[in-house]
Amino acid sequence: MNADAPLLQMRGITKRFPGVIANEGVDFEVRYGEVHTLLGENGAGKSTLMKILFGLYAPDEGEVLLRGEKVSISSPSDAIAARIGMVHQHFMLVPTQTVAENVALGLKSKRGVLTDLDSVSERIREISEEQGLAVNPSEEVWRLSVGERQRVEIIKALYRDAELLVLDEPTAVLTPQEVEDLFVVLRRMTESGRGLVFISHKLHEVMALSDRITVLRNGKVSGHTVPAESSREDLAQMMVGRAVRLTPERPIVEAGPPRLTIRSLSVTGDRGTTAVDNVDLDVHSGEILGVAGVSGNGQRELAEVIAGLRDPQAGATIDLDGMSLLGVDTRARRDRGLSYVPEERMRDGAIGDFTVSENLILVDHGGDQFSRSGLLNFGAIKEHAAALVERYAVKTPDIDTPTSSLSGGNIQKVIMARELTAEPKLLIASQPTRGVDIGSAEYIHERLMEQREKGTATIVISEDLDEVIGLSDRIAVMFEGRIIDIVDSEDATREAIGLLMAGVTN
Repeated sequence: MNADAPLLQMRGITKRFPGVIANEGVDFEVRYGEVHTLLGENGAGKSTLMKILFGLYAPDEGEVLLRGEKVSISSPSDAIAARIGMVHQHFMLVPTQTVAENVALGLKSKRGVLTDLDSVSERIREISEEQGLAVNPSEEVWRLSVGERQRVEIIKALYRDAELLVLDEPTAVLTPQEVEDLFVVLRRMTESGRGLVFISHKLHEVMALSDRITVLRNGKVSGHTVPAESSREDLAQMMVGRAVRLTPERPIVEAGPPRLTIRSLSVTGDRGTTAVDNVDLDVHSGEILGVAGVSGNGQRELAEVIAGLRDPQAGATIDLDGMSLLGVDTRARRDRGLSYVPEERMRDGAIGDFTVSENLILVDHGGDQFSRSGLLNFGAIKEHAAALVERYAVKTPDIDTPTSSLSGGNIQKVIMARELTAEPKLLIASQPTRGVDIGSAEYIHERLMEQREKGTATIVISEDLDEVIGLSDRIAVMFEGRIIDIVDSEDATREAIGLLMAGVTN
């Protein structure tokens, strides 16, 4: 071990896959006691680089050094033995087991086949006290809040004595207050000498937490910087290669009368409990209503019941321009002016095996424009698809390319193009830029603003507070199925909305 060497050095890392170079000559290092952020768009090579570090991929070229010594990490077990831990974006916990049982999973026990949960629990309490990670070892995971589950994931890594910790989008499902608490914990960890790799697309968080920042673009390092010498706009330009507008222009639009009127709406969720609880809501012509909330507080069920994918409980009314949507199927709702961009792109929004062209007419193929006497008009379909691909800047080899081969941002553009071409009166856009790179997100925001100017009533459901605040005229905050407040955008702050997301109304 070289005491003067960085904790981690990755030198000249190159990783090739058929038809693509995921990493090309990447240099990356982490020092003891620092947070080093790895930043880049989807597909930039961040995940590949970290999978090499964690032993899931072997590099084609380059070397990895830990504490100054060259190492070969060929499996996650090797990584854990080398004191590398990883906290994944999607928690790797068993909900029906206790915190202690989850931490002990995969560990050898002094008692043979029986796990010594008493000693595990005692060590969890010690780690909790040392790092400020308040968690009850005997609590079942399903009873924990999202923030508490995040702490369990970190405790799992620290229990295994991780000195280098990789955090992949660790704030994706946290409220702003939970993020602040997490950052306090992470800072405490660096004070004890640990090195952290922080992966996030939320630029304000990157600026707040990072000691150093490395930016990847198209598999290569496009720059190194520190927060004191950069702005969010600088980082975005390094990621994309051009200037990017992070906050959409929101021109003054005179909102018209309510287009969507909802009264006494309750919805039963997949678990048989009430997911939407007695909601009243109006959305006006020419307005974007943002819906904010931590995942699982009824936002998805609200979108699906309006779109006709889920039935409401008795007593509800849902009217579009004065006409009831209840008892009306999705086809009829579209004919009445409703367009829907779903949360799950590849499950509900597009068919991966279908071509770009086929997905662009997926909902409207039976109309007179594309069909005559039951036969598809392929010439009209091709012309229509080519025009939309150009207008919406969809990056695809051609319109006959299977949609599943496109990037997430371009799949989202295909869905947006199809839904906005219908000239909707009401647009529901659920998580419109989740998993989408900054350049595509900028484009999607511009299209949503165009709809606003056309008089469309738009509902934007997003867990990204910057997105909600930047786009919306008003923001409805959901907590445990209820809308607990609606805030004008002029009065909205991250702190105020974050407290409402946590159920704090005073």
